[in-house]
Amino acid sequence: MRKYLVIGNPIRHSLSPLIHNYWMRKYKLTDSIYEKRQIEKKDLANIVRQIKNDELKGVNVTVPFKKEIIPFLDRLDGVAQNTQSVNTLCKVKEEVWGYNTDVGGFNSSLTSIDIDYMNKNIFILGSGGVTSSIIHNFSFSANKIYITNRTKEKAQQLKERDLTGKVEVIDWGQKPKLCNFVINTTSVGLSKDEKLDLDFKDYENNKDVLFYDIIYNPEETNFLKEAKLRGNKTMNGKMMFLHQAQIAFQIWTGVAVKIDDEVIKLLD
Repeated sequence: MRKYLVIGNPIRHSLSPLIHNYWMRKYKLTDSIYEKRQIEKKDLANIVRQIKNDELKGVNVTVPFKKEIIPFLDRLDGVAQNTQSVNTLCKVKEEVWGYNTDVGGFNSSLTSIDIDYMNKNIFILGSGGVTSSIIHNFSFSANKIYITNRTKEKAQQLKERDLTGKVEVIDWGQKPKLCNFVINTTSVGLSKDEKLDLDFKDYENNKDVLFYDIIYNPEETNFLKEAKLRGNKTMNGKMMFLHQAQIAFQIWTGVAVKIDDEVIKLLD
């Protein structure tokens, strides 16, 4: 049996097994199975060892290990190297490689709804593993990218890696001038009771602003509910999740799967 995993902490919310096992059945990969495993940081070395020993054929990495996994890997692909964020692991010959499919997934999610982000202002909440992927996606097209994080030093580290001069760090609780995109990359919202303590009243009735939450489960976080009540456009992380999974699946299996209505409905 060819075994695949998604690892993280927490991991209960992940719907990756649902999607990947669907594709494995649909494309007749009957000798394969995909599961989820909650781990601690001390387990990362063993995960890599299991890939090297062919006990695991592929692994997805989610919060909070997208950066922490890097020292254990033999090589990174170009996007993972640039973003210092890894969400997909695979054995290549005798080495374990780290890939970043978040950048491609995020970009495809915006393309799927035909959103123009050229010369726009972006406001990103959080500075975790996926934030660097989103910055990478916007780095040459956006006008300005603002980042805020409760731990300002983490946001500052992202700014220091920026080569475009477009990234600006602001204090948590503060907001830049009106932006075209407001993107939540924090884990606040995984629990239905959680709310971001930020005030967006000045975005009232602005239908040109997109509030985007990378969380896809639950389908509508409080962040998105409040934006919808204000009259803003909203989008959750469902299509990003599906597109990054599609890329990872092809890395592992060589199979170019389709994102059809049936697989989208699995997440509804």
